[in-house]
Amino acid sequence: MTIRRAGFVAAFAALTIVPLGARWDARRDIEGMSEAAAAFLASLDEDQASAAIFALDGDERTRFHFIPIEMFERGGVMIADMSPVQRELAHRLLEAGLSQRGHMTTMQIMELEDVLLALEGGSRFARDRDEYLFSIFGVPSPDGDWAWRFEGHHVSLHFTIVRGEIAVMTPAFLGANPAEVREGPQSGRRVLGDREDAARALVNALDSRQRAQAILPVEAPRDILSGADVDVERFGEDGVAAADLGLAERRLLFELIDVYLSLMADDMAEHRRGRLLADDPDSIRFAWAGSTEPGEPHYYRVQGPTFLIEYDNTQNGANHIHSVWREFEGDFGRDLLREHRSQIPHE
Repeated sequence: MTIRRAGFVAAFAALTIVPLGARWDARRDIEGMSEAAAAFLASLDEDQASAAIFALDGDERTRFHFIPIEMFERGGVMIADMSPVQRELAHRLLEAGLSQRGHMTTMQIMELEDVLLALEGGSRFARDRDEYLFSIFGVPSPDGDWAWRFEGHHVSLHFTIVRGEIAVMTPAFLGANPAEVREGPQSGRRVLGDREDAARALVNALDSRQRAQAILPVEAPRDILSGADVDVERFGEDGVAAADLGLAERRLLFELIDVYLSLMADDMAEHRRGRLLADDPDSIRFAWAGSTEPGEPHYYRVQGPTFLIEYDNTQNGANHIHSVWREFEGDFGRDLLREHRSQIPHE
C-alpha cells in the first residue's frame, strides 16, 4: 500500500494507524542511486577518488557540519575541482537522492553563496556555490551496504543504503542566509520559506490553551540546540502534543512534518511516513520559542518518538535560517545497519 502526500497528511490528521509495514520496497531509488554513484566514481581520477572514497565503518562517515567549508575540514571531492562531465554525474547522484522539490531547494541554497558574496564583498568567507563536496562510503551496490554525503555551507545531507532494500536520508540539514533576499537579482526569494510558513500557520491556529502549551516561556535560542552533534538526545515533554490538537491543527502539524519529508526522494519519504504512522503519532509534540510576529526571532521543534525537527531563525536580524531533521537512533542509518548485522550469522 502506498500513501502519497495528500493521503499521508489525511491519515496523520485523523491519527489513523494504517496497516503499513515498517519498510518500503525502495529498489527503484536505490538502483538509481547505485548506478549514479558508480558512474560518478568511474569518472574520477586517482587523486579525486582518494579524496572521495571512505570506509563505511570509518569515523569520517559520522562527521558533519553546516558551516563554511574553510571552518571545518571535510572529506570529499569538491564540485569546484570537477570537470564539466564529472559535475553532471555528481548532480545526477544528488538528483537520485532528492525529490524534484528537494533538489531545487538545495540548488537555491547553494546559489545564495552568490548573494552573500555580493553582500559581504568577500570580507568574511570565500563564498562560492561550487565549494560543496561529495563523499562515498563503501562500495555502491544495488544489494549491499554503502552510503554517501553531500555537504558544504548550509547543506549537510547523508544517505545510507542497507542491504539494497532500504535507503534513509538523515541527518538532513538545510540553511538559508539570507532567509529572504531583499535586494539584487534574487530579491524576494525565500528559499526555506515553506518551513517558516507551515509552522507559523500552525502556531497561529492554536487556541489559548494549546498556545500556552506550545509557546515556551524563553527567548528563541541563537541556533538549533542539536547543533552538529553526532548523537542527539530527546528533549523533555515541552510543547503541545498531537493528542491535544483538534483535527484542523493536527492537519497543520503533519503538513509541517511533510514539508521536511518532501525533500527526500519518494521511496525514502514514504518509508519514513510509514514509520511515523506506525510509531505513536499522538505523542508528537510541537514547541515554539520567540516572537510569533513575522520578521522577529523565532524557533520551533517537532519531536516524535524517533525523530526531531529543529528550526531557528534568529541570526542576522532574524533573516538566517538553520533547520534539520534528525533521528535519535537512526542518524547515519545506524539502527538499520545494527539490525542488519545482528542478523548475519557469525562463524
